[in-house]
Amino acid sequence: DVQLVESGGGSVQTGGSLRLSCVASGYTDDRHCEAWFRQAPGKEREGVAALYTGGGVINYADSVKGRFTISHDNARNTLYPEMNKLTEEDSATYICAAARPHLAATCYGRVWEYDYWGQGTQVTVS
Repeated sequence: DVQLVESGGGSVQTGGSLRLSCVASGYTDDRHCEAWFRQAPGKEREGVAALYTGGGVINYADSVKGRFTISHDNARNTLYPEMNKLTEEDSATYICAAARPHLAATCYGRVWEYDYWGQGTQVTVS
């Protein structure tokens, strides 16, 4: 079965940068959607960015465009967000997610489309 493990969370100053990682295991086909979500206390889970591991369009939430970049290292089965120019509004638990393999080349940050979830890693910006 598929397992996702996040790491890299912590505290960072406003304007700083942080890199998270999500390692996936258990896939027999690496062409699937992966995404980062975040959730702050009292708020709904929000899609941050999503990509297809076989390549294609990457979709970002408007709030992070130009600041966050996601990528996937197929050799390591690892999903990264590079997060720059962080603000307090970026503080949240960041959770990675993955969908069952399919051939679609476009992925979206919609909760109901994902099948596997990590435990989350906390990011605090102050």
